[in-house]
Amino acid sequence: MTFTQALPRRRTLLAALTTVAVLLATPLAALAQTPLKFQLDWRFEGPAALFLASQAKGYYKAAGLDVTIDAGNGSGGTVTRVASGTYDMGFADMAALMEFHANNPDAPNKPVAVMMVYNNTPAAVLALKKSGIKTPADLNGKKLGAPGFDAGRKAFPIFAKANNISGVQWTSMDPPLRETMLVRGDIDAITGFSFTSLLNLEARGVKAEDIVVLPYPAHGVKLYGNVVIASPKLLKENPAAVKAFLGAFAKGAKEVMANPDPAIDYVKARDGIINVDLEKRRLRLAIDAVVASPDARAEGFGVVVPGRLALMASQVSDAFGTKTRVDPAAVWSDAFLPTKAELNILPPARK
Repeated sequence: MTFTQALPRRRTLLAALTTVAVLLATPLAALAQTPLKFQLDWRFEGPAALFLASQAKGYYKAAGLDVTIDAGNGSGGTVTRVASGTYDMGFADMAALMEFHANNPDAPNKPVAVMMVYNNTPAAVLALKKSGIKTPADLNGKKLGAPGFDAGRKAFPIFAKANNISGVQWTSMDPPLRETMLVRGDIDAITGFSFTSLLNLEARGVKAEDIVVLPYPAHGVKLYGNVVIASPKLLKENPAAVKAFLGAFAKGAKEVMANPDPAIDYVKARDGIINVDLEKRRLRLAIDAVVASPDARAEGFGVVVPGRLALMASQVSDAFGTKTRVDPAAVWSDAFLPTKAELNILPPARK
């Protein structure tokens, strides 16, 4: 073999050795990135920073995951899309997940909740002080408004039963009109997420001191709020990916709660037209009201109390009029949670 004939072979060998060297120098996580499609419950607003932080800081990637995070249009839609396989995981209201399970008993792919994030439901009734509504009892016979799929509206029978409310008349509307109709006086009160509707009312010119907020958890309704859900296919075929996601998410969420304001940059990167100051407030309100709430501190972040979950399952079955009763054991699994130390992410309580 001549030198000229051997040269291509030497080049091929050199290229192969170079490739091996690069592979050996590359972190394992970068070689085996597992793709995961994740859908939020709503638009890119303040609370989305809890999930976006780990993506921006590379925590998902370091855990071997290639995570795509998309905005949602309501918890019901997120549950349905995870059930259909369009998304692997998502963030959705526990009540919406329970409703899907109980109304679709024969569905082959019912998503499962794998981490509690909103220990308390953000649902609340909001009214303007000029309406004379100050307490839940003042809602008797009043006109309330909310989209038909609103979590607070669907759970209102539970709130009504706990507070002896009757005679309420409902008006349905698209989400952007909810607060506008309240300001115009078309309705007496609305249901919605406290940290969303409050700021939406302020954005429409209403002063904070002129708004009455009646949070469900403060008035006898201890429903769980939003959870991380996963498809049964993913849980079965790649449980390690689920564990990796939850661990990486917890790491980023801890940093966000310790210093919320800078995290809004991650949200703005996904939606450049957000009001940064407003979203900083929304994130702080969400953390204080439902993520690092007194109940979350008592129970621990990420987990559920079986008795409380069972009560919620019974309440949702009754209030939502589901086809079958909700089975709490079918909607929740703690098998994929990070260690207790990794779940110790709540910031110190404010004094």
